[in-house]
Amino acid sequence: MDPQGNASTGLGIEADDRDYTTYDLLVDDAPLSEVIRATEIEDLCVIPATVDLSSADIELVSNEKRSFLLHDALRQTAMDEYEWDYILIDCPPSLNLLTVNAMVAAHSVLIPLQSEFFALEGVSQLMLTIREVRQAANSDLRIEGVVLTMYDRRNNLSQQVEQDARDNLGELVFRTVIPRNVRVSEAPSYALPVLNYDTNSLGARAYRALAEEIVANHQRLAA
Repeated sequence: MDPQGNASTGLGIEADDRDYTTYDLLVDDAPLSEVIRATEIEDLCVIPATVDLSSADIELVSNEKRSFLLHDALRQTAMDEYEWDYILIDCPPSLNLLTVNAMVAAHSVLIPLQSEFFALEGVSQLMLTIREVRQAANSDLRIEGVVLTMYDRRNNLSQQVEQDARDNLGELVFRTVIPRNVRVSEAPSYALPVLNYDTNSLGARAYRALAEEIVANHQRLAA
């Protein structure tokens, strides 16, 4: 759902090769079989995005169901044959109609928090938006958690942001933090997730730990 299409590029789908995208899914009701693309990563598919998606806000504003388009698209019967364990919705770094569609469609929100001074202000605004979506469209929406990213333990600012986040958000903040790591930065240029690019790097180990923490939380909630 991000017009920048970084997730698509990072998984090896070049811009010229994105014939059908989330734009077509939302605006033109394209069938799932046309928009879902396999990737080089086993058991991982993607619906790619392009800059066309940036105009969706304007094109959808007159649609009465504009906030529910992604919700309905991901719940059509054609989804059953794919049997996904998880659907991850990559959102743009702004609170617009695309982000609202994602929140209406989702069960929970995973919030990455960059270890920088102004990042906490953005989280406060996001929390307000989540509350509004709960009240208006998706009462079951919950916060999966907040994950600190680009964390540098040698940096006093990173430590201060972590302390402020844990003081204000408590158990919502994951124990796992994602460090600044050159391998994480390099991986997209090779069209690979960092777990495949350098599986033993600090970044890859941190993302595995985060995944394990999320799965453990889900198992606890299901118990």
